[in-house]
Amino acid sequence: MRRAAVIDIGSNSIKALVATRDAAGGLQALVQKTEDARISRGISQAEPRLTEEGMQRGLDAVRVLLEVIRPYEPDSLTLVATSAVRDAHNGAEFADRIATLAGQPLRVLSGAEEAELIGRGMRCDPALADARDFYVFDLGGGSLECLSFQDGTLRQSTSLPLGCVRLTERFVADPARPLLPAEDLAIRTHVRATLAAGFSFDLGVQPAVFAGGSMTSVRLMLAAAAGVELAEVSAQVSVATLTATFRHLAALPLAEREIVPGLPARRADVMPTALATILTLAEGAGFEDFQHSFYNLRWGLAARALQLV
Repeated sequence: MRRAAVIDIGSNSIKALVATRDAAGGLQALVQKTEDARISRGISQAEPRLTEEGMQRGLDAVRVLLEVIRPYEPDSLTLVATSAVRDAHNGAEFADRIATLAGQPLRVLSGAEEAELIGRGMRCDPALADARDFYVFDLGGGSLECLSFQDGTLRQSTSLPLGCVRLTERFVADPARPLLPAEDLAIRTHVRATLAAGFSFDLGVQPAVFAGGSMTSVRLMLAAAAGVELAEVSAQVSVATLTATFRHLAALPLAEREIVPGLPARRADVMPTALATILTLAEGAGFEDFQHSFYNLRWGLAARALQLV
């Protein structure tokens, strides 16, 4: 069976996937690996640039992931980057350094391409096999991808500059202390206005699917609290649960957030902003819960390489 490898250079983390077709004709992961790099530090600046430290973290992460996928001898390797690299004034320099390391070009996706590929990945999720009308959202460090499907077909897709690293840098003066009410209000006001100008909830109130590390982190916290594995926690996460999680984390200084059971310490600084963004989205659309999915951009890229969807 053919094997497709993908390395996705995101704003907050860099992820690898090697996948093949399963017996039913779907997509099966052979290996997945995530390296935290936070290359997007400084992305909220008027003239965003990747720092030398951020680029080096990115190069180191890609080097590790290339070694992870090598034993699987993939038939193809797709290297992509998203919001942080496409927005940075020196993104081309970083892309050249990645290409030299990997021995092949790095493709910097446009926002529209990123959103479309996330939608393609979602269609590989067995839990969505029968879904017809639904929304998809994927929150990263630099951007929020928003999509709607009608009768199983992509109807609308857009990429908005609402990533949790970007908004934390812009609106939170000191992430080491609890989130101030004024900062929370500023984040939500900005998210509300950006959504109103950039995305239409044109299906009315329909099921909403959410991908990305922030929702994974919420489920990890729920799993830790219940003393179970992540897979044993329902993928349906209610807005009430998200609200309670936000209130708990926003009231803590960073040092205490970093030791919350289940919450990856590397995400502790941006989690209040991420949750405020998700809750504002839910409020605007009238969502009462979200279906969490692990099938996003890299799955869409692998599906395309294997000509699945």
